[in-house]
Amino acid sequence: MPESKESKPAVRRIRAIPKMPPRSESGHKGTYGRVLVIGGSTGMAGAPALVARAALRSGAGLCVMATPEPVQPTVAGLYPCATSIPLPATRDGRLDPSASARWFEKQGWFDAEHALPDALVIGPGLGTGDRKHARKVWELIDRFRQAGCRGCVVDADALNLTCRAERTEAHVWDRCPQPGTIFTPHPGELARMLGLSARQVQQDREGLALKAVRQMAANTPASDARPVVVLKGAGTVVTDGQRLYANRTGNPGMATGGSGDVLSGILGALLAQGIDAFEAAVLGVYVHGRAGDAAADQFGQVAMTATDIIDMLPEAWKGVDPSLPRS
Repeated sequence: MPESKESKPAVRRIRAIPKMPPRSESGHKGTYGRVLVIGGSTGMAGAPALVARAALRSGAGLCVMATPEPVQPTVAGLYPCATSIPLPATRDGRLDPSASARWFEKQGWFDAEHALPDALVIGPGLGTGDRKHARKVWELIDRFRQAGCRGCVVDADALNLTCRAERTEAHVWDRCPQPGTIFTPHPGELARMLGLSARQVQQDREGLALKAVRQMAANTPASDARPVVVLKGAGTVVTDGQRLYANRTGNPGMATGGSGDVLSGILGALLAQGIDAFEAAVLGVYVHGRAGDAAADQFGQVAMTATDIIDMLPEAWKGVDPSLPRS
């Protein structure tokens, strides 16, 4: 790992892939967790459907796609195995976070005894906005986390929105607690978070992933689950600041639109099933890459799409699913 001030504290290299827990003979769909996906907007209706498809292909018992009202019928039609709900929207077809928070509260979604999801995935296709919009989106995320949501995956536009704030604002990504939260930036998104260039990130992927997650951990109570950074790209880096895993599955064909949404769905499903955030990230990244490799074998790298990766998830899970022989 390149030498840097941020990487000097001890970090433990992880090479073993976590095991998937066996499914109970008496289990039902509620046993394996419910994933809530908040995303989508006018022109980006496909993203939450990709997340939901990947989540249900990764063991989640239930998945709900919560999208702005104008695109909800489209999203619902893209994937009938998941349910969907329309949320209040802005005039341009994006999520209205303040009105949505009131809707979720009224419907009992912040109530652990009623409708609180086991895992939240937020960001895919969400769209961007000004500083006020960014603050309200992060207030919505905090409502779920404070209510006791088991884990959270922050991806895509939710990452971009946290960079819209002034450094003095409380909801900036490294100024507020991030318990049990997996951040999934690509190099450009991590660069915006750290105020660097994507080239600088690529030159020190491990060191800067460590820097980011340690900044978040510094403001997260020690009693809470540590935040995790998944820096996507060739050799995806997974770290919670104490442990680090460098992935070796996957191929260049996975550099295609929607591939990151698939990963977010996998991660959300594993969190919903009660797996520790770091272990969920390691296992999810590994299986995502295995599915990409299977898709490359089937279709080639040039023709691969995100839905091909999802279609190969059953094959990828064979290597870690305790109910099947290892491949």
